[in-house]
Amino acid sequence: MRSFRPSIGFLRFVVHRCRCNARNLLHEKQYISCPTRRPQLCPHDLQLRCHTIMRRFDFIEFLIMLATVVQWLVLATITGAVVGSGTSLFLHGLFFMTDRTASIPLWLQMVLLPAGGLLNGLLLYYGYRVNTTDLKDTLFSAVNTQAGRMPFRTVLIKPVAAIITLASGGSAGKEGPCSHIGASLAAAIGQVLHLNSELRLRIVACGVSAGFASVFGTPIAGAIYGVEVLAIGRLRHDFLFPAIVAGVASFQVSKFWNVPYVYYHFDTLPEFSEIMFFKTAMLGVVSGIVALLFVEAVHRVARLFAYVQIRIRAWPPLMPLSGGILLSLMILVIPTDYLGLSLPLMDHALAGEPMPYLGFVWKILLVAVTIGSGFYGGIVTPQFVIGALAGNAFAHFFGIGPMLGAAIGLVGVVASASNTPVAAVLMGVELFGGSIGTLYIAGAAIAAYLVIGHRSIYPEQRLAYSKSSWMRVRPDMPVDTEKARLAYGLLRWWERRRKKALDRGG
Repeated sequence: MRSFRPSIGFLRFVVHRCRCNARNLLHEKQYISCPTRRPQLCPHDLQLRCHTIMRRFDFIEFLIMLATVVQWLVLATITGAVVGSGTSLFLHGLFFMTDRTASIPLWLQMVLLPAGGLLNGLLLYYGYRVNTTDLKDTLFSAVNTQAGRMPFRTVLIKPVAAIITLASGGSAGKEGPCSHIGASLAAAIGQVLHLNSELRLRIVACGVSAGFASVFGTPIAGAIYGVEVLAIGRLRHDFLFPAIVAGVASFQVSKFWNVPYVYYHFDTLPEFSEIMFFKTAMLGVVSGIVALLFVEAVHRVARLFAYVQIRIRAWPPLMPLSGGILLSLMILVIPTDYLGLSLPLMDHALAGEPMPYLGFVWKILLVAVTIGSGFYGGIVTPQFVIGALAGNAFAHFFGIGPMLGAAIGLVGVVASASNTPVAAVLMGVELFGGSIGTLYIAGAAIAAYLVIGHRSIYPEQRLAYSKSSWMRVRPDMPVDTEKARLAYGLLRWWERRRKKALDRGG
């Protein structure tokens, strides 16, 4: 079957039945309202007749919604299986390459970083010349402006660039290429099946969610993340069922391909109390501040490198090369444990081992230079590591254990930097478990999400709603082009207070 669109015959049948039901309803009203033709029916009989007419509409709606469920069970499962296989292939290739360079001496690491930067620059600069269309290969563009379409010729560029980045020691993540693979493969499936624009949007969201679910090992949280990340303050419910089906399918397929996943278990958690909940919320505020520093550092370093390139008219591949040279100099001071994915550091933090206060700062600086200079890589895994390091280091200031503090920091930084509080809470449930811990994590995640304001690690993320009634934003504008402003009511109140102060002073 080439298309999942309703056939012309089915649409004609639906229109015909709706017209017949409307005509019957009109006749019923006329029949009842006419004094000479008014039936001798009791009110109960009239109510039953009206209910019969309405049930005809309900029956058609039920059939359509049932067909929708079946449609997405099939489409999303196929998409999840394809994406899960693609991301599994990438992850195995990534693990193979990073294992080869995990224990190299310092001098060789200092050579690999500039080499990896130059290879990244050449691949990204010349590779995108094969894209003869005007389509961008970002998930935000595919959903927001391109009606679910993406260029398929460039599908391998970002995964290969990410392997080069992480294998050479660049500090980045592994989920960005997986979401890119998911969106690209899903867009290709939509094109092969000749789906309409609305179905293509949903199937691309399926692909993104499947990619996140495959790499995180959290099928529900990963699926929700792929939908929630599209816009700040808006979670499209019509995307949820397809995304969850695709996420579960992708996760199961990835497990079939032996992709390793790590989960964390807390032996003991503090007894729930309002005081402890307040403390965790305060640690969430700290996580939000850490996320703010992270977002600002990445964007400011990226603007700095872009300014230098324009100022000296440098050849674009030279910018990641210079970033690699800078990273080589930085690791003379910063331990090399903070290079690459840095997952062992996160594991130590979640195990309760004490972490240095400046650990999250080192990771922020390395990620900012890596991504800002032009290396390609994911940006969520660094959020995991930064959050766990910061939460572990600052937990004792609030009377919280380092293990729980690391979990709160991880969830809080993801919720705030990506503006995905719902997905972050669910990620805490799937990674850590425990109903009491969930209460602590939820409060911290929402607090961190509010503290960071209207910033995002994703410049193309849309602003759907303001996070505060005291602020206003233009809806559906990208974060990098829109600035939150004070609400008119707050401005009027401030003006009245200022005038009163001036009158008293005069």
